[in-house]
Amino acid sequence: MATTGFTLSPTSTLFLTVFLAVLTLTVCLQVPLYNSQDQRSLGWTTYHETSSVQPEWTETGPSGGRRYQICRFANGGRQNNWLRTTWIDAKQANRVAVEIDFSMRECVDIPGAVSCKETFDLYYYETDSDNADQNWPPWSSPPYNKVDRIAADGRFTHDTEVINTKTRHFGPITRNGFYLAFQDQGSCLAILKLKVYYLACQEITMNFAYFPKTPAGPKSTALVQVTGDCIDFSQPIGPENPVYQCQSDGTWTLIDGSCACSPGYEATSDRACQACFAGEYKVNIGNSACKACPAQSYSLSQASAQCLCTEGYYRANKDPVSDPCTAPPSEPTGVRATVSESSVVTLFWNRPHNTGGRIDIFYRIECELCHGDQCQPCSYTVQYSPTQYGLTSSSVNISRLDSYTEYRFKVYAENGVSRLSGIESYATVNATTSSAVPSTVRAVRVTAETENTIELQWLVPEFPNGEILEYEIRYHPQAASVEGSKYQVSKPSNTGTQNAIVSQLEPGTDYSFEIRARTEAGFGVYSYPTTAKTSGGTSVPIEAIAGSIAAVVIILILAILIIFIIMSRRRKGYELRDTSTVYTNGEVLLPPSNKGKTYIDPHTYEDLNLAVKEFAKEISATYVKIEEVIGGGEFGDVCRGMLKMPRREPKIVAVKTLKPGASLKDRNDFLTEASIMGQFDDPNVIRLEGVITKSRPVLIVIEYMENGSLDRFLRNNDGKFTVIQLVGMLRGIACGMRYLSEMNYVHRDLAARNILINHRLVCKVADFGLSRIKEEGAYETKGGKIPIRWTAPEAIAYKKFTSASDVWSYGIVMWEVMSYGERPYWNWSNRDVIKSVEKGYRLPPPMDCPQALHQLMLDTWQKDRINRPTFLNIVNTLDRLIRNPSTLKNIIKARPYNPLDPSTPDMTQFRSVAEWLESIKMGRYINAFAEAGYLKLDDVVRLMLHDLPRIGITLVGHQKKIMNSIQALRTQMGKDNVIPVLV
Repeated sequence: MATTGFTLSPTSTLFLTVFLAVLTLTVCLQVPLYNSQDQRSLGWTTYHETSSVQPEWTETGPSGGRRYQICRFANGGRQNNWLRTTWIDAKQANRVAVEIDFSMRECVDIPGAVSCKETFDLYYYETDSDNADQNWPPWSSPPYNKVDRIAADGRFTHDTEVINTKTRHFGPITRNGFYLAFQDQGSCLAILKLKVYYLACQEITMNFAYFPKTPAGPKSTALVQVTGDCIDFSQPIGPENPVYQCQSDGTWTLIDGSCACSPGYEATSDRACQACFAGEYKVNIGNSACKACPAQSYSLSQASAQCLCTEGYYRANKDPVSDPCTAPPSEPTGVRATVSESSVVTLFWNRPHNTGGRIDIFYRIECELCHGDQCQPCSYTVQYSPTQYGLTSSSVNISRLDSYTEYRFKVYAENGVSRLSGIESYATVNATTSSAVPSTVRAVRVTAETENTIELQWLVPEFPNGEILEYEIRYHPQAASVEGSKYQVSKPSNTGTQNAIVSQLEPGTDYSFEIRARTEAGFGVYSYPTTAKTSGGTSVPIEAIAGSIAAVVIILILAILIIFIIMSRRRKGYELRDTSTVYTNGEVLLPPSNKGKTYIDPHTYEDLNLAVKEFAKEISATYVKIEEVIGGGEFGDVCRGMLKMPRREPKIVAVKTLKPGASLKDRNDFLTEASIMGQFDDPNVIRLEGVITKSRPVLIVIEYMENGSLDRFLRNNDGKFTVIQLVGMLRGIACGMRYLSEMNYVHRDLAARNILINHRLVCKVADFGLSRIKEEGAYETKGGKIPIRWTAPEAIAYKKFTSASDVWSYGIVMWEVMSYGERPYWNWSNRDVIKSVEKGYRLPPPMDCPQALHQLMLDTWQKDRINRPTFLNIVNTLDRLIRNPSTLKNIIKARPYNPLDPSTPDMTQFRSVAEWLESIKMGRYINAFAEAGYLKLDDVVRLMLHDLPRIGITLVGHQKKIMNSIQALRTQMGKDNVIPVLV
């Protein structure tokens, strides 16, 4: 046999062999099914349609090198010679590869060969068992399936043989095995070697995940998706295990995710994790190395995720586990007190000698009133400046103390772990107040003016600090200096309001008045100056009076015109409101113009692409620039981008992407949602900007809603909105659903998570993945998941959805909005929800919910769907409530705990302050309560409203929610007799 090309040295050949073996291991795996060189005798079946003196298919050659050859042709006529292999077990193959070594003699080298050919055909026949014989299956196509016609690249003459190697693939394989067959139609051919195998992605461990051997897919374009298993002592990075794809060439490609070593374990390679040794730790999932325990901490066992603090040392909740453990500080040093003439005590101190290894040192002050050895807490009226708790400076002023009284002050030094240790470090100092002068008089005002007198009125000092003996009034013309002031004394009256008349004043003059009180201790501080002008003085010219009158007349005329315009617009506004879609942010939206327009189900189109083309606008991919990923959807990522259309202003949009490798069904569902949205045009329904289907990836472009989903937005802004604002949000949702209902459309998955909200608090209905058209008034599902907590009873029981079932879901959305994103039916199971609703149970009113809104919720939850309001009724009802805000002032009071009603909270079930805060969705304040020292529920029930800002709770809605819950705690713990009820 002739050879061509180049030669390799033995060393190079060995290197290349090893390299190719490694490459095959890492790239793909050939799983053998049949190899003719492994056979001592082939024993294949032959068939010849006509008899001839020419030779037939003949098996020749030594053992391990057996071949079949034929040289059968005719000077005329047709040849049909078949050669079939033995039955080949397909094993796990989806697609089979056939590698054939053969030689072919040139026809011109055969004397007298008129009908000679230089090709042959390859066929296969699938069957579950070895059941073929000489006569079955018939030697024809079909039943044999043709793979390809194979031609020789190199042909030989009578003296030199040339070997051709051809590889062909076929599939998908649907039976247990198959036969291969070769059809010769008149050639001089030898089948030298037959190798049959299939490609598979080899078993690998990569990125700490194990993937089993996986056969390649049934087609050349098929991808087989495989979910890996994290190796021992590792876990997925993210919510799910990593996913790889086995490609048709037998190579792996990563789609998403990977694994990493679990907390307490470090990576030794990319395929193994080992436990941290004692004295080490690793806190996070990842492949970083274990670290030695920080100072004052230890770990006694292997695989520690964090180190424990040694005795006497602690770690605050907000401290990273990588920080050393620390201790509480020692007491402040150098504590001293000074007392002013006005009985203001100023405390000074120095930092503790030992800060416990922390820098977050702060101080608090406790005041005690002492009589001999008996001390009691100071009155709540004592004032601390800048504050009593959380001091970072080393001094404080204490005022509003009693005169001639002995006080004891404790200065506590604390840091982030003081509350955890239970150790109190403080120093004490005593101080005795002197006589205190009265505080400033309050609310000075002028009640009457004449040419020579001014009558003044004021309130007594808030802290008289003794009996008021008299009031001193200091006054002078504003044009003069205070040194020229005159004084007048006024005797106090027995009422809280004091009056005095200052006489002998100049007419038409501006005066400044200041007042102070006097007790036996002396005068207090003057009040802030109050100005007044006596009547009379220089006459005004007639021309000036006339000019003033004319100006007043002009102003009155303008005022009348403005009032007329406002009333006209208001009257027009009321007309618009009767039919508009609405306006909760000052914006009037016109009613939908969808009369006569009906929703068309895209599934009625034989070709979904036609529905997309009809209902959705195709956008060039060059017009859209994706800027960042903002979330994930059912079919892929959701991104924020910029849409720049020709001759239009650029606008921010949201872009939904179809993930790579998505199935045909996913792509159709993805485009179905676009063809649904494209039919809607309403201010309260999410607007489709267009689609991109002519390039990859496929994109859906919709309007951008800055605040995202309504449920998450409400949870992040708990307590920040007024009732009117919440009702405005509900009205927007109802208007969108009214429009969809008029389009003969059922949503099926109406929930706060599927409502989007923009920066103007306009709500829009979105997510049409579960939506379908109504057929004869109802839609019956064909399977799939049902959102039980939002779905009407008849839809759950009979899987029939109507606009009335959407109304039920809208009532649940109302409850979500008024409870700021609370989960409907809390942590109940779906089975408990279904049973309770069937027995007549309905969700109770959320906290601070107006009775009118809860009644509307109950109307939407009528068992008989005929009795439920329509969306048009709901919009009209909400309009009446918005126009008459007084109807929303009747708030339903929270119900007391009832053991038979699982919707009322049992406050006594909580074992910690953290559990209690989580139950009322105030978990964000857990650290604040702990740092302020409120570690037990017995401490919490003593909290007053004015204590909450000190803890860090400044939002009025959050304060109200927490105080209402504290009141429930007091009631159930029997503490009402010791804690006053707060209003």
